[in-house]
Amino acid sequence: MFVIIVGCGRHGAELALRLSRNQHTVVVLDSDDKGFKNLPPDFRGRMVAGEPLDRDVLHRAGIERADGFAAVTRSDALNVVLGHVARTVYNVPHVVVRNFHPRWRPLHEAFGLQVVSSTDWGVQRMEEILYHEEMHSIYSAGNGEVEIYELMIDDRWQGRTIEELLPEGQALPVAFSRGGRASLPTPDTILEKDDTLYVSATLEGIDILRRRVGPAKEK
Repeated sequence: MFVIIVGCGRHGAELALRLSRNQHTVVVLDSDDKGFKNLPPDFRGRMVAGEPLDRDVLHRAGIERADGFAAVTRSDALNVVLGHVARTVYNVPHVVVRNFHPRWRPLHEAFGLQVVSSTDWGVQRMEEILYHEEMHSIYSAGNGEVEIYELMIDDRWQGRTIEELLPEGQALPVAFSRGGRASLPTPDTILEKDDTLYVSATLEGIDILRRRVGPAKEK
């Protein structure tokens, strides 16, 4: 896969390194070549310095043949424009943009772009760890309408079924782990203390589930 990454801060440099180590062809583009110092010595990709909205610079990076494009600068407006250009002008099949400031996220979504917001996700994870220790989000789909949660089973649900635990129509079992061995669960799977259950749920469903598993730990 040939991927262009615009922005060589810590975020862009880490993404470039991971893709490069996984044998993808990577070009890192930044308006300031000082940013390339964030790349480690073993980075095997190519570096292009120049204004990312300049057509000649984009062509020098090879955008007309790119399979993927990631705009991860600190400017939300720039990321939106670059993502839109990559997708609509150059027909890059896989485009993702970074949302730096949460207030700008509606703009990203208005353009129908795939968005990664490290700030929103990080804050959500911290909130859950602080007062929802029994359940953590590990994956968010779309704009967070549906998420996958990791749930630790306590002794209150010993001997009861997954079907009894999950709110009907709002949550589905995804995976199930017992004693370090994972399997695909069914609604009639009997739960045991210290099982780990992975659940796909809507926001409404997870609120119901939290009420079912949370209060006893707070008493």
